[in-house]
Amino acid sequence: MNGEERGTTERVLTLLSLLQQRQVWTGPELAERLGVTSRTVRRDVERLRTLGYPVHAEQGVGGGYRLGPGKDLPPLLLDDDEAIATAVSLLAGAGGALAGAGDAALRALTKLDRVLPARLRHEVRALSGSVESFDGGRTPVDPEALMTLARACRDEVEAGFDYPSRNEVRHRRVEPYRLVASDRRWYLLAYDLDRDGWRSFRVDRMAGVTARTLRFVPRPAPDAAKYVQEGVSNRVYPHRARFLVHAPAATVRAQIPAAAAVVHPRGDESCEVLSGAATLDAVLMHVLLLGHAFEVLDPPELKTRCHALAEKLQAAGSAT
Repeated sequence: MNGEERGTTERVLTLLSLLQQRQVWTGPELAERLGVTSRTVRRDVERLRTLGYPVHAEQGVGGGYRLGPGKDLPPLLLDDDEAIATAVSLLAGAGGALAGAGDAALRALTKLDRVLPARLRHEVRALSGSVESFDGGRTPVDPEALMTLARACRDEVEAGFDYPSRNEVRHRRVEPYRLVASDRRWYLLAYDLDRDGWRSFRVDRMAGVTARTLRFVPRPAPDAAKYVQEGVSNRVYPHRARFLVHAPAATVRAQIPAAAAVVHPRGDESCEVLSGAATLDAVLMHVLLLGHAFEVLDPPELKTRCHALAEKLQAAGSAT
């Protein structure tokens, strides 16, 4: 790029920044700010339109150049303060301050991270450390760890961290695949290189999270959200059960947190519920309290337990 092209590019970026700062600019106002002629302003406006920015021109009193909404979302031009504020806000959203927006916030933050100048990273970290939430949302996680894992997923490089397993902490080497947000926590779906299999890890339980430079070829992976949800709701528990609930799947999903059970539709008026608990009685009571008619599908011993508990409840109701 020669000096003339570089000057044009810088001027067009300055023009874009001005259009993002104010509703309407007249041609002479822009020409004065840019130090060029009105004809050059018109040419630069056409360059922005070619790049996908919907710049509208209106004649008459109160008219001028205005940046409007477009069919697609073009890149935004942010100054240092705006970039820092955006990154900190996205970190707060990823941490759960914005209900239901955590995964979208992290995706946006990962995109911003790719182009964020190194000189701004320290300020983002310092400011994010002062952001608190009082709504009892997600379990707090280290934003730096979350971003390190997000970068590793994006760049397809190995990651490592210390993770508690039974009564000891072990170092895990993984190929990170996806970060998954539940209603309370962040999880990482990754291929565990030492155990040769897919695993899900709670990000808030990790320590010493690092990303390596060794790249990997992604393996065929399970559905990330489904794998993590099934693991959280039933695979980790000593007792698991399946029920046929006579109510629409949407109704039952609204009653059960995603971390507590997996709900599959079985026609329009029934659904299959998979859940786990420390005891069979606990999982049975959880489904009973939903208030719908249901049948026990698995395990067989849970049906026997139903009869025993029914006798106790009937006896309790008959006592004088």
